[in-house]
Order: sequence, then structure tokens, then C-alpha cells
Amino acid sequence: MKNIVPASAGLLLALFGAAQAHAQATCSSDRQARPAAVLERFISADCEACWGDQATPAPSAQSGTVVLDWIVPGAAGEDAPLSAAATNDALARLQALRRPVPTRTDVYAATTTDAPAPGMLRVAHGQPFNDYLGTAISLSPPRGTAQRSAAEGPWSFYLLLVESVPAGTDGTAVPRNLVRNMLQGTWDQRNQLSKRELFGWKEIRPMRIPEGSRPERLRMVGWVQDTQGRVVAAAQSACR
Repeated sequence: MKNIVPASAGLLLALFGAAQAHAQATCSSDRQARPAAVLERFISADCEACWGDQATPAPSAQSGTVVLDWIVPGAAGEDAPLSAAATNDALARLQALRRPVPTRTDVYAATTTDAPAPGMLRVAHGQPFNDYLGTAISLSPPRGTAQRSAAEGPWSFYLLLVESVPAGTDGTAVPRNLVRNMLQGTWDQRNQLSKRELFGWKEIRPMRIPEGSRPERLRMVGWVQDTQGRVVAAAQSACR
């Protein structure tokens, strides 16, 4: 993906920031409530009114739902009113969901309670460095041989860099978590770590911060899917 880059020398500090965040829980999902559902709102870049719509579908504050807002490239291309925030990742996500590209707004929701949890999902990030952010996602299955065997996967994971936009700012009438970057991959037996972490999975990557983003509003949202596409665990970060 164009915004995910290899760990070259110029990005070592970004990776180091992710490792620090993973170890010190500076900005992580540690001690945060686990989302019970993921609500994804896909907005066409052609539809400026959709971004400011007061009737935008939203869960109640008590639902335990994490909300994501994707801006989908529109027919007008770079001339679309929301093109500055549009991303091809939104198209890739729609394709994965087998949903058409919307002309206005499309909504998709998935709960995390209908399938057995494979263990503890964790997301984290470091501090911005040269337009990059060190990020991490890991899955630590439950203790016990039987539980570990049941949690072997394979799993598909999504790690999203999102910008939290408060209601009443930047033209939106409702709070939004604007997706700015995405890392997607698969964990299976071949991706196991060291012997000490034999039953766990982890990814540590630098993510590019797109132009126009406000670093102080950035955080991570991640989830894991089983082979049937069910979301079995989700997490979101907060900075302490």
C-alpha cells in the first residue's frame, strides 16, 4: 500500500517509537474498553452534504461501538469536494466487503460478540516523526494448550490510522473517526514469532501521516477477522 513503507534507515526512529509505545503503553489500547461492534460509514468524495449531514447514522454512547469514516474516491476525481481526504484504502475495504462504491453514504456494521474471542488484541503507536508514525498491532491468545490450539488462526487483521474529528469542526455535524491510512494482512502458522511468543502474532510498522492530518487527533483502531470474515476482536488506542 502506498502509505506503508519498509523499515529503511530513515524510518528506524519511527519503528523505535512503535516499540516504545508497545512497551510503555504511551498511546495504546491498554486498559481501554474493548469495542463490542465496528460501524463503518463510507462517504463518496463527491457528496459534500453527506459529510455535514446531521442525520448521519451513529450508535449510542453506551453501545460500545467504534465508528470509522471512510472517504471513497468519487467520479469527479481530484475535483470532488472531499477528495483531499479520499483514499484508495476505502475502495479496497469496500471490495473486501463486496459492497458497491456509494454515490452518497453506505453503512456497514459488525459485532465482535458472535464469535469466540481468540485472545487479547492490542494496538499502539508512538509519536510523529518526519510525517510518519510508528504503529503496532498484536494478538496474544489465551493461556492453556487447548485455548492456544483453538486460537491458531489464520486471522486477517486490519490496523487503521484514524483522525478523531469532533462534532462542529471541519464541517461535520457529528463526531467522526476519519480513516487516514490502513495496514491489512494475514496471520497464520508461518508468521509465528520467537519460541517464547510461539502462540502470538505481532506487526510493527511505520505509517505515513497524510498531508492535512492533525497529529494530535490521530489514534489507532484495529480488529481481527476469522476465515469466515467475522470480526472476533477489536481495539482502539488512547494516549495517557
